[in-house]
Amino acid sequence: MSRTESLAGYLRTQARKKLDRVEPRDGGRNARSALALLDATVYVEALGEDDPLLTALADVGCFGPGGGGEFRPDEEVARIVRFWEAGEPRQLLAAIRSALQGSPA
Repeated sequence: MSRTESLAGYLRTQARKKLDRVEPRDGGRNARSALALLDATVYVEALGEDDPLLTALADVGCFGPGGGGEFRPDEEVARIVRFWEAGEPRQLLAAIRSALQGSPA
């Protein structure tokens, strides 16, 4: 599985969790989050394997040893994705990149 497929699969799974979540009076928050994550999924699927974000994720171990496994984010990246509600896909990736810059490589 490629890095783009792995990251896109993770984002798609998180979007599905948001769609399945029922919270009375959430004001559409889960639906907005799901749509934003699905947009990010499509964006990630169009990235090249040599994209700097994918390289940074691999460098901090998000794709496992050797950088070729399933995407497993660190807690900070998982938190960003979990609470992402709106914005362009590149903004989500920029937030992830920002979090990684503070992470030890």
